[in-house]
Amino acid sequence: MTNIDDAKNLARKTTAVVRKRAFDNNPNAGNHLSDVIIAARGELGLSDRPKTISIFWPMGNEIDTRPLIQSLSEAGHRTALPVVAAKAAPLIFRVWGPGDQLVDGVFGTSIPDNDALEVLPEILFVPLLSFDDAGYRLGYGGGYYDRTLQKLRMHGSADAVGVAFSAQRVDTVIRGPHDQPLDWMATELGVQRVGALADTSCDEGKL
Repeated sequence: MTNIDDAKNLARKTTAVVRKRAFDNNPNAGNHLSDVIIAARGELGLSDRPKTISIFWPMGNEIDTRPLIQSLSEAGHRTALPVVAAKAAPLIFRVWGPGDQLVDGVFGTSIPDNDALEVLPEILFVPLLSFDDAGYRLGYGGGYYDRTLQKLRMHGSADAVGVAFSAQRVDTVIRGPHDQPLDWMATELGVQRVGALADTSCDEGKL
C-alpha cells in the first residue's frame, strides 16, 4: 500500500465515526435532503426534461436517500440503482422505482434484479464518507465510482452529486491520481457547486 492508501484508510475510520454521529443526531435528514434537492432542481438540470438518474439505496448509517428516490420518481424522472458487475470494473445501472423488487447485492447493497433494464445515467448521486469544497470525496476504497465517472465522462457528460450529512465536510480530502471530482454537493442543509465552479452556488443554504 502507498502512503496515500494508508492515510485514506485512517481517514475512513475517523469519518465513519462522524457520519454515525450525524446519523444518530439527524433522524429526518433524508427528508430535508430531498427537499433541498427538489428546490434546487433548476440548477441541477432536473427541471428542463425527465432525466435518467442513479441514486444509491442507503446502507448502514448513510443519509437516507429513499425520500429523494420517491420525490424524483413522482417528478417523472427515471431512477436507477448502481450495481457492481465485476471486481475493479465500472458500475452498471439498472432501472428501479418505488415498489419494484430489490435483491441482495455485493458488499451488503440492495439492487434491482437482473431483469431490470440497464441504463446510462445522466446524473449520479454518489455516497461518501467525507467531502471538501474542492469537490473531492473519500469513498469506501473500492474505486467503483471513480472508474464509473471516468468512463462516463470520457463518452459524454455525467454530473456527479455527492450526497452526505453536512457534518461530513472536511477542509481537505486526501486524494490520489485516479480520484474523480464531484460537480455538486448536497446535504440536508443545501446544494452547491464544488470544485472549479464552487463560486456558483444555489441559495438553499450553506453546507
